[in-house]
Amino acid sequence: MKLIKKIVVVLLVLAALVYFVAIPYVQRETKKFSPYKTSVLELGNTVLKIDYSSPSKKGRKIFGELVPYGNVWRTGANEPTTITVSKPIKIIDKPLPAGTYSLWSIPNKKSWKIMFNTQIPDWGVTRINGNQTTHDSNYDLITVEVPVIDLQNPVEDFTITFEEQTLQQKSQNVISLAWDTTKIMVPVYK
Repeated sequence: MKLIKKIVVVLLVLAALVYFVAIPYVQRETKKFSPYKTSVLELGNTVLKIDYSSPSKKGRKIFGELVPYGNVWRTGANEPTTITVSKPIKIIDKPLPAGTYSLWSIPNKKSWKIMFNTQIPDWGVTRINGNQTTHDSNYDLITVEVPVIDLQNPVEDFTITFEEQTLQQKSQNVISLAWDTTKIMVPVYK
């Protein structure tokens, strides 16, 4: 009986070491390969800030292979990408209240779905299966769909920026996501 108790204690200690030491260490190390970046847009007295980790292409085919079509993606690497808005805005025609949201996507060949989610998990994928996201659609506040723009020149590092574009003959602010030969633009209105 004492031997069984000792085995159980050893297994619990090993499990705790893996959970509290090894996993956080691996997460810190992966950030070296996908650096943390921030993009900011000021629209008058409204501030939009996006925090994300930027993986590199490194000769890989990204969309349709590394990032499969039709599956939820954490839209970057490491922790989920977040967007913070200081005052209410609109994403296309849908209201987004002031606050911080996780940004998830479902890439497809011709269009992407973008989800603004009220839940912000501590890591973008499960610790057991690194291909399964921690996205919970029950917390999606807004979902929009935008077309894919094919790029002639590949973008090496995943990039999220704010751009001013002319859409339907007027100047428009957009959230631009670009990587490899794919770009999408999500219109933002104050």
